[in-house]
Amino acid sequence: MNRLANKKIVITGASSGIGEKVAFKVAELGARPILLARSKDKLKAISDKINKDANINSTYYPLDVGDFAEVNVVFKRITEEIGQVDILLNNAGFGIFDSFHEASLGDIERMFHVNVLGMMACTKAVLPSMINENGGHIINVASQAGKLATPKSSGYAATKHAVLGFTNTLRLELSDTNIFVSSVNPGPIETSFFDIADKSGNYVKNVKRYLLKPDHVAEQIVRLMQNPKRELNLPRWMNTGSVLYNLLPSISDKVVGRFLNKK
Repeated sequence: MNRLANKKIVITGASSGIGEKVAFKVAELGARPILLARSKDKLKAISDKINKDANINSTYYPLDVGDFAEVNVVFKRITEEIGQVDILLNNAGFGIFDSFHEASLGDIERMFHVNVLGMMACTKAVLPSMINENGGHIINVASQAGKLATPKSSGYAATKHAVLGFTNTLRLELSDTNIFVSSVNPGPIETSFFDIADKSGNYVKNVKRYLLKPDHVAEQIVRLMQNPKRELNLPRWMNTGSVLYNLLPSISDKVVGRFLNKK
């Protein structure tokens, strides 16, 4: 049974990477992707291609999720023009890798504004209608960095810890409803994310053999939409490391600390 047919799926950060790939994949299954990102030109090109290839009425709205007033305006338009959102994929985000003593507080503030507060703003915009209809699915893209500390990513890791804390709390608050709340916790993915996060290229070089393929991650997210669960952890072996780290943090710091220092 195709559980995504005719579903209205809002995807933030849809102009490239995982967001773009998920948009194409859900359209193939008969869902209607609603694309959000800052670049109007990229969104238009993706939406046009989806409509041509899948014969689906995809649409798009330029949006900076860090602009909360704009978030409210755009989601109000979506509700008025399209109707209730069935699935929200909070995918927008970015990272910058620096040792904390060298990091810019301005960069850290921008990461929190987009990765955490922007995600919260989009969630808050869809939640009233989901509660009213007693249904829906909110998927927040976090990271294994939200579970496992690594050097030179204090600001980024802190945002992803916050995403997981928010996601887990929201799930408990909605436990008596039919609204699903999921987190996606991937390891490093072969996307343009590192054009900003890792300008030296050292991290990508050091973890090249561990990089996840974006098509695989997108496929797993689409499966999560079809069969909701608490968490999606990719790859599984990396999440095992995160679990062990949380169980034995002191030992893990000593034993695997050097292994984690790849940035």
